[in-house]
Amino acid sequence: MYKYIYEALSRASSFLIENKREEPVARLLLQHVLNKTHAQLLADMREPMSETEYEHYWSLIEKHVKGKPIQYLTGYEEFYGRNFEVNEHVLIPRPETEELVYETMNRVKSLFSNKTDLQVADIGTGSGVIGISLKLEQPSFQVTVTDLSQDALDMAKRNAESLGADIHFKQGDLSKPIAHQKWDVVLSNPPYIAFEEAETLSDSVYEYEPHSALFAEEQGLYLYKRLSEELPSLMNKPGLIGLEIGHEQGPTVQEFFQLAFPKAKVDIVKDINGKNRMIFCEISE
Repeated sequence: MYKYIYEALSRASSFLIENKREEPVARLLLQHVLNKTHAQLLADMREPMSETEYEHYWSLIEKHVKGKPIQYLTGYEEFYGRNFEVNEHVLIPRPETEELVYETMNRVKSLFSNKTDLQVADIGTGSGVIGISLKLEQPSFQVTVTDLSQDALDMAKRNAESLGADIHFKQGDLSKPIAHQKWDVVLSNPPYIAFEEAETLSDSVYEYEPHSALFAEEQGLYLYKRLSEELPSLMNKPGLIGLEIGHEQGPTVQEFFQLAFPKAKVDIVKDINGKNRMIFCEISE
């Protein structure tokens, strides 16, 4: 035996603070290594750790200090109450995207009345969090998820299988994989960071998360413009489009979709922090 749990936690916490990383990561990684809940960890603080456990734990702490996100170290992140597997091929799910799912479910109820067997597409699905969460929240949805990256789709498939979500997968660029039919609901959280903003990102994001899922041309607006041009021919009436956006992109993206759908109601919706975070386009006629 090597160290007691409380000693390992204390050393790791101090090391993270010294290196300007978040202290709670020490506990979360320790729970991961020892496969314990928070309550179990507290109860077992004076239990010893094996040398193998300690060395594995410390290697994760050192990787995090160098910038590797905890989600890529543990291999999962929680989203909408469920654990999703993640790796460097997909973005780490954010709480703001949970708000996109929540707001979509609310708008579906009012826009489609009692109809629930909706055709739903999630464009650029990454780890699959949007499409899978919608399917699990409303099993009658017929959900298709797409991504340009086969590695991302493989991750989404594993998450769908482990969580029991029966959805369809298509590889391809933006709306091309879903252009064969009409859709009731189309959602997307596309890359929307301007290349010029790269220096504003933390090292954990810039050095580890996939750039293809972060950055877009034309000040981050390129894919929204394309979606506004491609989706009019693919939407049923009524129909709903929901997009996550950068907090300064609201008016421009709203204009794209108002021009594309002149009779639609196009809203900018703020997130829990009061920042513009979503665009919803409700098509009634």
